[in-house]
Amino acid sequence: MEGFTALQMGTLRIGISMLFLLPVALYYFPRVPRNRIGHLVIAGFIGNLIPALLFATAETKVDSGLAGILNASTPLFAFLIGIAFFGILFRWYRLGGVLLGLGGTILLVLYGSPHFSFENSRYAVLIIGATICYGISVNFIKRYLQEIHPLAISGVSLFFVGVLSWAYLFTTDFTARIAESALSRESLFYISILALFSTSLASILFFWLTQKTDALFASTVTYMIPVVAIGWGILAGETVSLIHFLGMTLILSGVYLSSARGERFIQRLSRIFLH
Repeated sequence: MEGFTALQMGTLRIGISMLFLLPVALYYFPRVPRNRIGHLVIAGFIGNLIPALLFATAETKVDSGLAGILNASTPLFAFLIGIAFFGILFRWYRLGGVLLGLGGTILLVLYGSPHFSFENSRYAVLIIGATICYGISVNFIKRYLQEIHPLAISGVSLFFVGVLSWAYLFTTDFTARIAESALSRESLFYISILALFSTSLASILFFWLTQKTDALFASTVTYMIPVVAIGWGILAGETVSLIHFLGMTLILSGVYLSSARGERFIQRLSRIFLH
């Protein structure tokens, strides 16, 4: 973010992701039912472009620890939005799973962020807006794009918002920044890594998971971010404490309760205690 403005960073991430998946988009576009094109456009906006812009803007002011905690609210919003607008049945154990995972994430983020601060926390509203978008997106995809191949969802939805992103970028000075600043070129390199792995490839896997499970369980992948971060820390020789294991246990328990296996586990417990 040091080489570009927040809006340039967000649109570059989406625009580069579109270029990575352009062959996929061109292949699948003729194969997508015409009545699903509008749904793919909506998915691209609420699941990719808007959150990318909101996060980029927020992180010019918000501490990364606070951003990590707020990002973990995605499953909660997926759960509430699914109940309110998509006909998802309320289950207490699933709410418990969401809250367990959220608690574990907060614990890991707070413990792993020695410089955690609420300074400029008013920008945190933007991150909440992004997680609401994610909550809508995962339910929307499950409802309207269940039969569409995950590659098609990623490629075609990113194509539309990617074209719009490039149209915006060429009204800015981003090319001059790249030509004149080594820092901007370095930033472009890292944005490209973010676009390839954290947007293009991750979105394909996420859409596949959503179709194979359900909106709530798919959204709980957010809880695994600090767990994976700790795994990298272990490989780098960092110390893992009891609090880390407690946080990971809470997260994994929450993810389990949010899954179909969690439902079967609760049913077995009910039968044991009732009989």
